[in-house]
Amino acid sequence: MNKECVAKSLLQEKWFQTDDSFNSIFPVGIQNQARRHWTPLRVAKKAARFLSTDSGVRILDIGSGIGKFCLAAAYYQPKASFFGIEQRRNLVEQAEKAKQVLQLDNAHFLYGNFTQVDFQHYDHFYFYNSFYENLSGTEKIDDSIDYSAELFNYYNGYLFRELEKKPAGTRLVTYHSLEDEVPPGYQVVGTAINDYLKFWIKI
Repeated sequence: MNKECVAKSLLQEKWFQTDDSFNSIFPVGIQNQARRHWTPLRVAKKAARFLSTDSGVRILDIGSGIGKFCLAAAYYQPKASFFGIEQRRNLVEQAEKAKQVLQLDNAHFLYGNFTQVDFQHYDHFYFYNSFYENLSGTEKIDDSIDYSAELFNYYNGYLFRELEKKPAGTRLVTYHSLEDEVPPGYQVVGTAINDYLKFWIKI
């Protein structure tokens, strides 16, 4: 390994030592939302291992926020490609800035609503209950988008139908999910972190 690769490895290792280390890449306001809204590193590591079935596999994070799952997963599983779709432009911009700091080429971020994504371009999926904000009384990231119970139901139904179209063998990881979005063809093959983290395979 040449000096440049060693320096890059040491830089990345520094950021991924703890959640606080990683979160410090971002502005304080975003750091303060980590407990509720951003995937913990230990969750990302477990999920990425399960989803990275082959070299070159493409994994989509639905509602990627500041990109923490994709960035951490890309670090832990460098042979897979991770894509995040997020409807808040400022969070996508933060994710892109963090990607440059971390020098991760296999993490990618898309600005838009997840209903605009072609699910056929992706092999497996990660979902940290990004629709939950739409329910009354829940903590919101900001007030830049609309929230409603109707949107919660619409998004769950849309994701359900898209996952239902995927072939047998498709993998899904959910974290803190109410599981309304999971079609009956998906079977739980493992759990972790007091069953908040679930690993699914379409049969």
